[in-house]
Amino acid sequence: MEGLCVRFFTHEVMRHQGRPIHDWLFDQAKAQGINGGTAYRAHAGFGRHGLHEDTFFELAGTLPECVEFFAEAERIQALIRVVGEAGLGLAYFTYAVNYGVTGR
Repeated sequence: MEGLCVRFFTHEVMRHQGRPIHDWLFDQAKAQGINGGTAYRAHAGFGRHGLHEDTFFELAGTLPECVEFFAEAERIQALIRVVGEAGLGLAYFTYAVNYGVTGR
């Protein structure tokens, strides 16, 4: 099947509505009919919030995190709209993907 993948860039300390941002994103994705997603904790990253690295002296909760989903383009675009309407300023990118399940 053809669709889109979206990857949101966050920090592990980020929260929305009192919950970790990845949990909130998972719930929003489910509401759009997206069947799954994954949150990745990065070892290092830099961007508009500066450099953050996984070192002994790094403050807890400041490491970058990516939250990724793939589904039909319409569902991914709806998710991006919901995130924007919630007032979150998350950086993201999308790209076209072909996906399926092996063994079927």
